[in-house]
Amino acid sequence: MAEATRDRGTTFVHGPVLIIAAHRPPNRKAKQNMTEKIVPVIMAGGKGTRLWPLSRATAAKQFIRFIGDKTLFQGTLDRVADHDLYEPAVVITNEEFRFLVAEQAREMDAKLSGIVLEPEARNTAAAVAVAALIVADLYGSDTLLQVLPSDHDIATDDRYRSCVDAAATAARAGKIVTFGITPTEPATGYGYIEMGEPLTAGANAVKRFVEKPKAEDAEKMLAAGNYFWNSGMFVFSAGQILSELRLLAPDVLAAAEKSVRVATKDLDFTRLDAEAFAESPSISIDYAVMEKTSNAAVVPSPISWSDLGSWDAVWKLGNADPDGNVVSGNATLVNTRNSLVMSRNSHLAVQGMDGVAVIASEDAVYVGRLDDSQQVGNLVKLLAADKKTATLTENHPTSLRPWGGYTSVLNGERFQVKRLFVHPGKKLSLQKHHHRSEHWICVKGAAEVTIDDKVTMLHENQSIYIPQGAVHRLGNPGKILLELIEIQTGSYLGEDDIIRLVDEFGRS
Repeated sequence: MAEATRDRGTTFVHGPVLIIAAHRPPNRKAKQNMTEKIVPVIMAGGKGTRLWPLSRATAAKQFIRFIGDKTLFQGTLDRVADHDLYEPAVVITNEEFRFLVAEQAREMDAKLSGIVLEPEARNTAAAVAVAALIVADLYGSDTLLQVLPSDHDIATDDRYRSCVDAAATAARAGKIVTFGITPTEPATGYGYIEMGEPLTAGANAVKRFVEKPKAEDAEKMLAAGNYFWNSGMFVFSAGQILSELRLLAPDVLAAAEKSVRVATKDLDFTRLDAEAFAESPSISIDYAVMEKTSNAAVVPSPISWSDLGSWDAVWKLGNADPDGNVVSGNATLVNTRNSLVMSRNSHLAVQGMDGVAVIASEDAVYVGRLDDSQQVGNLVKLLAADKKTATLTENHPTSLRPWGGYTSVLNGERFQVKRLFVHPGKKLSLQKHHHRSEHWICVKGAAEVTIDDKVTMLHENQSIYIPQGAVHRLGNPGKILLELIEIQTGSYLGEDDIIRLVDEFGRS
């Protein structure tokens, strides 16, 4: 194994992990690193809005805590934490989520082989191709990959482990393996897989894939007993999937090879070449390979699984009270049953309701029937089409940064109020603003404030003023979270009025 070191709390593996040449037979370094373990590849770049208003384009559901104390991404990291079975994961995400991925991995003390940044979304086929090239170069083309969406909730029990073992056996026999979830209802929100003849122990050939069906067709498939939900999870060897891509989707593989060959390192991240990556067709691995290959296999998986694609799915996952209600946050319920009530800030009072979702973020509230929650995406499209409400689908009041983040509290003419939070040991960039001044009030922890050539320690209930144009910096030298109230005043208060002079996170 390559040597590993700890950097700001997250362990990354040094060596030629993510800067590689195009696909070729394993080099001498790769042969030294041959592994029998599975390399997890976690897809964490999606920007879905099906769980609006909590999920937004800039606040994807995989990084949100819905139920419990872990995000879905952290739950995925936890699922591949068995060091006897798995190598450190490769995470594929986008530019906007890069520090969020690193921070949530740090919170889990999770080892990562690396974080790969896609310059734009090109669907899953290109991401799989990039991951296979990386793994083949690091460990050899016979190494198995397990491709995992980062936004699924799965119970990691003996049944799940048995399914992974069955998938690995079939993949070592040259199959491209997917997990078929045993259906529990005639759901119309999933694609289905029809199972064919047996192959290896626990795995069968794929007879065909079925698009999301109508209700009557879903009923028939459920009754037939040989249809399974398409989970979007895969196991295959790096060499086998690269061979299939070369045969069935050569344009995808060519773009991936070039984007990896000229990729660059940026702190703990690998940036794929934007021009090369953009040449890849935007196509899923299902369409590019799985529906065309003669080597597709499915492992019937009677596991507890949810893609959390609707508020109804979140309700089913939660711990219900005797009236069937799942409640998170501040809420009072009266004569209400079988409902999901979640609040991030406000106190919700719900009376006389049955089978509804009431979801309140800091700046928006959604109310709808749980059995209609698959249609939230259509509502979001209407909001996005209106200039007055479009920002509600894009931006969340709380914006996360590599040092912590901020929440917008109040906006007015020539002023705005924010809550800043800075993680222990982190610093904002050394910066200045042309159009605004700032007041900082410390409410928790201790702040190290630099203004021009003067450094001041700010403690709870103390404040400081940063004049317009002054070079300044904020840091948290303590061991607890630093929280401040920031009051900005000036003629222009946009986030682009930041001139960064020094930044430890490589931002300009």
